[in-house]
Amino acid sequence: MSLPFFQPNQNIIKPYALMDLDDTLFQTQRKIDAWELPTTEPKNLVCATVNKQDEPLSFMSQRQAMFFNWLLASTELIAVTARDRHEIQRVKLPFNSWQILTHGAVILTPDGALLNTWQQHMYNALAPLQNILNQLTDWIHNYSQRSDSTHNDLKLTPHTDTFIDSELTIYLAIKHTEKDHQALADLAKQLPIFIPNFEQHFYVHVNANNLAILPHGVHKRHAVQFLLEQHLDCQRPSFGFGDSLADLPFLQLLDWYGMPNHGQLHEQF
Repeated sequence: MSLPFFQPNQNIIKPYALMDLDDTLFQTQRKIDAWELPTTEPKNLVCATVNKQDEPLSFMSQRQAMFFNWLLASTELIAVTARDRHEIQRVKLPFNSWQILTHGAVILTPDGALLNTWQQHMYNALAPLQNILNQLTDWIHNYSQRSDSTHNDLKLTPHTDTFIDSELTIYLAIKHTEKDHQALADLAKQLPIFIPNFEQHFYVHVNANNLAILPHGVHKRHAVQFLLEQHLDCQRPSFGFGDSLADLPFLQLLDWYGMPNHGQLHEQF
């Protein structure tokens, strides 16, 4: 059997690019300075996100802006992010395909609608955990009220959304107001010790000043796998980038993947 040799084809089929956002395509000025990123002189910066007061918050370097522009023109770009449906509105970039939000708990179709089959799936996963999540919230509040000032600086934010007409808590996010990363790491170690059956229901992701407590059913990998199997064309190639250890499981589902030369994944490997 003789196999054909490669021949260039003018009919370009766009690959899928599944991309983490924060610290992969853009970052805050504080991280730009810490990472000493190139092409980040003030005249080269491009605003990528705003804060709740509509003020510039995160920026793309000149190279990142060129990279993003190339992705928009050359791929079907799919956002895969921890940001929820409110937070994604503060990203001022023109997405026009699928979006995987809230660590994978929410999938938006290319026209911006909730994917109903995934909503039902997530309702089934999250509804039984609501009482436990409420108890966990109370425990963290009590933990943060201890006399130790390190604990007092913890800021807890429950992330919620509507699933099948029910408002459900998806996961808990914790930041340290003084950016004491060790205090968050200490809390992460305490959780399995003091919360009964914690590891049976939840896993913890810590990246810099962000600690997330997530049900096992909520993961970028689960949502990406569902999208690849149920909605994307299996003949088309896929690649992606992410900066954190939490991105690696979804990236490993793709044909090719990589990381920026800064951030958690880069430091680890």
